[in-house]
Amino acid sequence: MSTSNNGNIVEVKNLKMYFPVTRGLLRRKVADVKAIDDISFNIKTHETLGLVGESGCGKTTTGRCILRLYEPTAGTIIFDGKDITTIKERKLKPLRSNMGAIFQDPFGSLNPRQTAGTIVGTPLIVHDMATGSELDKRVAELFELVGLDPAMKDRVPHEFSGGQRQRIGVARALACRPSLIICDEPISALDVSIQAQIINLLEELQEKMGLTYLFIAHDLAVVQHISDRVAVMYLGRIVELTSSEQLYDNPLHPYTQALLSAIPVPDPKLEKTRTRIVLKGEVPSPLFPPSGCHFHTRCHLAIEECSRERPPLRDIGNGHYVACIRV
Repeated sequence: MSTSNNGNIVEVKNLKMYFPVTRGLLRRKVADVKAIDDISFNIKTHETLGLVGESGCGKTTTGRCILRLYEPTAGTIIFDGKDITTIKERKLKPLRSNMGAIFQDPFGSLNPRQTAGTIVGTPLIVHDMATGSELDKRVAELFELVGLDPAMKDRVPHEFSGGQRQRIGVARALACRPSLIICDEPISALDVSIQAQIINLLEELQEKMGLTYLFIAHDLAVVQHISDRVAVMYLGRIVELTSSEQLYDNPLHPYTQALLSAIPVPDPKLEKTRTRIVLKGEVPSPLFPPSGCHFHTRCHLAIEECSRERPPLRDIGNGHYVACIRV
């Protein structure tokens, strides 16, 4: 695997993803849903970058753009040193084997009519990596790798528990030995006890196989545990990006501070001393986002300039990036 000189496996520059809204018989475009509104970040080789934010902020869309399941409206996506932003499907296929995806819903992301072995082995067939007995051997290895008995490969998804289904999803993502895996809220549909097992499995696999993760989630406690760096998204924009340790010890953006203040602390005495920041109002629509800083309509620190100026994501030292004129 080759990476660009600066050690990044993914570089996203000024990425925009707008979904057109059409009306009438002629399907005339009347507006755009600005799911991603000009974001830039990178993912270093072998690291886990956490991507957090409220539902509808553009986290999943970002992951799907990197996988090129969506064609971006504007911007650049560089994967493994190659610009894949507008690359044609025929040339994209060899690169796709180097990417994997683990989806949020282990119930909906597996074909109920296929056996677990077929689901895990399909990527190997699609990319011409194995057939016949070699395919069976590789599928058995993948089952063992994620903690499943290879004898279960002839069962269909409904015969497995939620945690086992997600393990099948992980095995499928690993089938072609990718270097990058997009984890799109992989534990949010699971019981808390099972969540810990899947997180531990992902960490073991990363160490064993040298994987790089984009870990999309809204559970900040989980993101703190698994991530090296964390990017916080709000309404299609990244508002803060820094190391996991720095973000939790010293959050600088008002939105990040509000998110972290909502995490319950298991110590009653400490909980009483904490200040809870309650956000006012609802998240604005990405169809008509506010001018200037998208967060100013709900921010307790907002001043008049916040509604006029779009704050750049700037480095305030030690790789801590913040998009706020009050910082």
